[in-house]
Amino acid sequence: MEPRAQIKDFSYCLTPDLDLLLRVKVSSLEGRPPEHSFLEQIQDPYLRSTTGTSALSDIYVTCQLFADNKPMTLPMRTAHHSFTNHWTWNECLTIPIKYRDIPLGSQLAFTVWEAYAPRKAIPVGGATFKLFGKYNTLRKGKHKLYMWPWTEADGQDASSTPSDAVHEGDMDRIEKLMRKYERGDMTRLDWLDHLTFREIESINKNETSKTKHLFLFIDLPQFDFPLVYGEKEYRLPVPLARTVETDLQIIPDPEAARDNPVENKHRKLARSHRNGPLDRDLKPNAKIRDELNKLLRYPPSQTLTTEEKDLLWKFRFYLTRDKKALTKFLKCVVWTDPVEAKQASELLHVWVNIDVEDALELLGPTFENNNVRAYAVLQLRKADDEDLQLFLLQLVQALKFEGIVDKTTLQNSPLAEFLIDRAIKNPILGNYFYWYLMVECEEKQWRSMYAKVAYYFMETMVQVPDGVARRKTLERQAKLMEILLDLSKAARSKEARPKKVETLRNILADPKKGLLSFPPLPLPLDAQVQVIGIMPDKANIFKSALQPLRLTFSCVDGGEYTIIFKTGDDLRQDQLVVQIITLMDKLLRKENLDLKLTPYKVLATGSDHGMVQFIPSLPLAAILGEYGGTLLNYLRENNRGDAAKPASIPPIVMDTYIRSTAGYCVITYLLGVGDRHLDNLLLTVGGNLFHIDFGFILGRDPKPFPPPMKLSREMVEALGGTSSPSYQKFKAYCYVAFNILRKNANLILNLFSLMVNANVPDIAIEPDKAVLKVQERFMLDLTDEEAIQHFQTLINESMGAMFPQVMEKIHQVAQLLRS
Repeated sequence: MEPRAQIKDFSYCLTPDLDLLLRVKVSSLEGRPPEHSFLEQIQDPYLRSTTGTSALSDIYVTCQLFADNKPMTLPMRTAHHSFTNHWTWNECLTIPIKYRDIPLGSQLAFTVWEAYAPRKAIPVGGATFKLFGKYNTLRKGKHKLYMWPWTEADGQDASSTPSDAVHEGDMDRIEKLMRKYERGDMTRLDWLDHLTFREIESINKNETSKTKHLFLFIDLPQFDFPLVYGEKEYRLPVPLARTVETDLQIIPDPEAARDNPVENKHRKLARSHRNGPLDRDLKPNAKIRDELNKLLRYPPSQTLTTEEKDLLWKFRFYLTRDKKALTKFLKCVVWTDPVEAKQASELLHVWVNIDVEDALELLGPTFENNNVRAYAVLQLRKADDEDLQLFLLQLVQALKFEGIVDKTTLQNSPLAEFLIDRAIKNPILGNYFYWYLMVECEEKQWRSMYAKVAYYFMETMVQVPDGVARRKTLERQAKLMEILLDLSKAARSKEARPKKVETLRNILADPKKGLLSFPPLPLPLDAQVQVIGIMPDKANIFKSALQPLRLTFSCVDGGEYTIIFKTGDDLRQDQLVVQIITLMDKLLRKENLDLKLTPYKVLATGSDHGMVQFIPSLPLAAILGEYGGTLLNYLRENNRGDAAKPASIPPIVMDTYIRSTAGYCVITYLLGVGDRHLDNLLLTVGGNLFHIDFGFILGRDPKPFPPPMKLSREMVEALGGTSSPSYQKFKAYCYVAFNILRKNANLILNLFSLMVNANVPDIAIEPDKAVLKVQERFMLDLTDEEAIQHFQTLINESMGAMFPQVMEKIHQVAQLLRS
């Protein structure tokens, strides 16, 4: 048997795998520069000789990448240097192209330029250097380039300025050996290497003084493995069909996305003004009517096909009696076509009035036509102040799509004019409008636009009878926020917590600080509440990492209002979630379903600070630890009527617990709320269960394998177990609430659509998918019966999940260690 040949491993990297910019280091220029003839110097006074070492020329080097006889980048040049003894730069030039995009025939064109006259330079020498060498391997390490005198490097494939044109003396052979030494291909011996390097320096000086040529030394990056050129692999689609002679394959058409002129012509003829009288009397048959009804049930994010758009346009006059059809019709209009745009604008005035939820969709980024946006604002005017306050957060975001750039465009913006008008008429709306604007003024991209709106708002406000006083009130609120911000930052000192609490109370009790008592001021968090001071003895600092403040305000009516003031935390996401919960609560109540939700108030007063309403309650984890591991003991102990009678939970308290548990299970599932543990689920003595801390939404969760909703064993035990009547009530409430909210899915999806550019953390991660993530959870393709079955599966899955129980134990241990 013949011995098997030994195969040596060879590691390398392909250029398509390297996502780095091309870099080259220009080291130095050595040798004798070319001289101008005496006659040239006489004829051109700007010329001066570059010979000699006493007065070296002011020169620089440019580098440009060429491929296939064409430049691929602009020339990159070295910085200005003042030379004394040698032309030495040691400067890295970054070529604006990545290794993965470099063609095989790439060449670097180096040109040395001499300052010739003011704003003029002449080439001293040029060289064209091939980037790829033997076996298509990228060249690396140090290289010596011969510079062709008085010539600019051409970068051509058949270059007239090749960098390897001259090989002379022993130095060229030594340089090749040095490159092998640097790559580690030669054995290293320190004492012998030092002696060798000295000898090489001597040889180099000797040859440099004798040479009649000019050489540029460059240094290319060294990689751990050879970099081999590799072409991107294009895979053909799977064959559509096979025949005996050949394979039929689908080949992508690069012009498929371009407009088809034939289709455009057909569309213009079909949608001409001449067809108006004919289309006016068109009525769909039963089959087409079913197709139209199917289109009208599409969610706002659904993209219409060309056939669907044509169908909507054809029966546009018939659809004017359906308020749900307008948004779909406006999506089929080609607004760049003046004829279509005019027809669509005329139809707006004869269409039946639409709902507020559809008007919100028309204010999104999809619709840029001024007539459409003005029509949407006209429909919004029907909303009362209470409804408008629910949508105000999104309407402030919609200002980004109004095209406001200066005072003229601001005054011509229907939405801006509407919001400012309503905010001035209603001080409560004006309070929230002001703070929403202030937060947006901190965003770099939109700061200028929102600052203009805020200035115009204030300027218009002072023109109404009580406008000056209201403006001073807003300024006082801003001053209060600055003081609270300073207090919160001071609370993060390295002192012990009791000492920090004592310091906080002393500051609040100091009359000179102006916090103990002040003239009535609407609280920014809840403008309906007039506060007159902060109660020092009830101030506290929470134990969490950010150490938020707990502050209790005294009110004009003699009551108290407790808030949590946070810094270092972006509350805009919590603000959005609580707003959606408030809206869902109203939608459920409209259907006579009160699930005893607790939509506490949240207001972001800046990008990293804000206020949260404090609701007297305890986390479920604390209740289980203090009341014998059951929630029922907590409800019994805090609802004991007569101490002599045995404790029992009042029916109204138990009913509140059942309803609120069901409500938050449905809502947190729909919003994809994550990071649910027993420390951010709270329970009041009246039985209201509610969630706090919405740092993870839209399906994000820091823990692996999260359940669809938080429904722990302890929560179910408080319902009496899975076979109890209370548990059956809980499930019934879940099913009814899920179907009610599904019917209002378009409104919620439109609100999320307007928040895409709001810099809400979990939306900003994938803004193009945010609305779709919410839409998926509504399961809009299911019937009501199928939706109930689906939610039943979700409840069972959440109860039976073992991994969340393990993570809950780990979380409890972590909390104990932290405390």
